[in-house]
Amino acid sequence: MTKKNMKIMLRAFNGESDTAIAKVKWDNITVMENRITKAFESINKIGSTNQISITDEYLDLKLQELRLGHELQEKIKEERDEQRRIQEQIREEEKAQRELDRAKEEAEREEERSERALEKARAELEQATGAKHAALEDKVKALEQALTDAQAQKQRAISQAQLTKSGYVYIISNVGSFGEHIYKIGMTRRLEPLDRVKELGDASVPFAFDVHAMIWSDDAPELEYMLHCQFATQRVNLVNDRKEFFRVSIDEIEGLAKRNKQDLKLTKAAEAREYRETLA
Repeated sequence: MTKKNMKIMLRAFNGESDTAIAKVKWDNITVMENRITKAFESINKIGSTNQISITDEYLDLKLQELRLGHELQEKIKEERDEQRRIQEQIREEEKAQRELDRAKEEAEREEERSERALEKARAELEQATGAKHAALEDKVKALEQALTDAQAQKQRAISQAQLTKSGYVYIISNVGSFGEHIYKIGMTRRLEPLDRVKELGDASVPFAFDVHAMIWSDDAPELEYMLHCQFATQRVNLVNDRKEFFRVSIDEIEGLAKRNKQDLKLTKAAEAREYRETLA
């Protein structure tokens, strides 16, 4: 009878342990450890009347097996998070490239329009006299400036497209959504970086983000990485590195960023207009 009871106890404990091991995930190791430990204690309590028990060493083996399963789940999650991060980066890069292409095409069209208008105005100027001549001179100057601006915009788009690492590192906050002293530090290669900030605040949070700094860098990924590393222990989410929020003071961010950007200017006070108007 004792041998039969031992088999029943062992089968029950193995069943509970194997179920816990099969269900372990990256975020529930403590729950599953408790499940195995409680099963161990309950089964041994029942067996104590017959002076039989499962050994502590066997419990340790099951817990070790559980932890190995947990480590595997953590690795799987890390790989998935990394793949999501890469895919998100690819989407952002593609979006930035499309924006640069559109900006270049629009600048080229504007350049052509300005050239045609300027050519026409210069021809009219040669034939004009008196007041009309003076007015056309002003028009020619305005068109020359418009042409210069279009050429500069075109060159800017071309230059940024060629510099694959150039972009902006942004420092933003959202007091209404996350509270004081929580800042998101991210980067974008968009020609208009505020478009990226607007996207972040469109649907995912109830209030708009406040921009504290928009830092241009020839190597934006490196600058962003440096800031993330320096504030690694102050991450709001210590598990998922894709969540770029940090519990840190704006003075700390400013001090660190200025080591790489001497002329950096930050807006320290968060306007949080929508949030404050909601409270009013």
